[in-house]
Amino acid sequence: MADTPQAALDERVKEISPLRRALIRPELGGIIGTVAVFTFFALLAGSSGMFNAQGIMNWSTVSAQFMIIAVGACLLMIAGEFDLSVGSMIGFAGMMVAIFGVTLGWPMWVAILVTFAICVAFGALNGVIVVRTGLPSFIVTLATLFILRGFTIFIPQTIERKTIIGGIREAAEGDWLAPLFGAKVFGSVFQWLGDAGIIGVFERGNRAGQPVVDGIPMLILWAVGLIIFGHVLLTRTRFGNWIFAVGGDAQAARYTGVPVDSVKILMFMFTAFCATVFAVCQVMEFGSAGADRGLLKEFEAIIAVVIGGALLTGGYGSVIGAALGALIFGVVQQGLFFANVESSLFRVFLGVILLLAVILNTYIRRIITGER
Repeated sequence: MADTPQAALDERVKEISPLRRALIRPELGGIIGTVAVFTFFALLAGSSGMFNAQGIMNWSTVSAQFMIIAVGACLLMIAGEFDLSVGSMIGFAGMMVAIFGVTLGWPMWVAILVTFAICVAFGALNGVIVVRTGLPSFIVTLATLFILRGFTIFIPQTIERKTIIGGIREAAEGDWLAPLFGAKVFGSVFQWLGDAGIIGVFERGNRAGQPVVDGIPMLILWAVGLIIFGHVLLTRTRFGNWIFAVGGDAQAARYTGVPVDSVKILMFMFTAFCATVFAVCQVMEFGSAGADRGLLKEFEAIIAVVIGGALLTGGYGSVIGAALGALIFGVVQQGLFFANVESSLFRVFLGVILLLAVILNTYIRRIITGER
């Protein structure tokens, strides 16, 4: 019985207050930012149509774009690495789909699968170079950024004498795989909502009687699916524990039997996979591929992850937080339009929110580690 008071003071069983437990959640910054952004635009642009069916679909679609690449970037950053080639990968992947499916006339499903294989292979190459040479992933993927962007410009110029290739939507007609990236679902549900007067319908023209929102784009379903997959992988599996261990202390993880190199390579491959999903959805939506697609997307993905609570040093973060960071991006980008604010201020917001997020993350790290 004499040992009971000492045991109660044991740090291993020390109780954490609900407030402190909330403060150390990686999603904290994303939750605060989401509430603040929605409140701000509800007051500033609430009557502009931003929160009607069509407005919600607009910013949801933009947010979904950020979410897809943020999931891959989040898992990779938690593992302690960066991938600056994501934006170039998006442009490259879209161009490869166009070259294979339109220029070379391959079946679109073949073009899509071959594109995925090539891009994931580039992701694996990034990972192998990083783990085998010990070079910083920042440098390795910066080189890949230029290589892929160069290929994205050179290949279509050489073959087609132009850097924009159209005809993708026509080439994808009747294909079994293309709708997985370019179709819309639940159209009948939205038609019922329109007939019931719950959402607006077109009143004149060829689309009279049709709902202003005719379905949910597959882009959004991909975003939701990847968020769920990433969250479950990170929080409910042994591999998720390995990701945290690798980003926290790779050498210590090796001593405990964690396959550090394999984890990092797989995370680079998954990041490339997410970028390719984004690219294929994009070209199916626009019906064309352009050499300038994906510019600065790598930085937007990283900023979304940082807003979501991930530490730049690795070992800490949340897929849900990254998704909230991406949602903030989408709402702000479209909210500025609905509020009739100069769209160039969106870049100002990126810089401000990044600075605030890093300051918040630094404060959280000090709470966790006890640093001063």
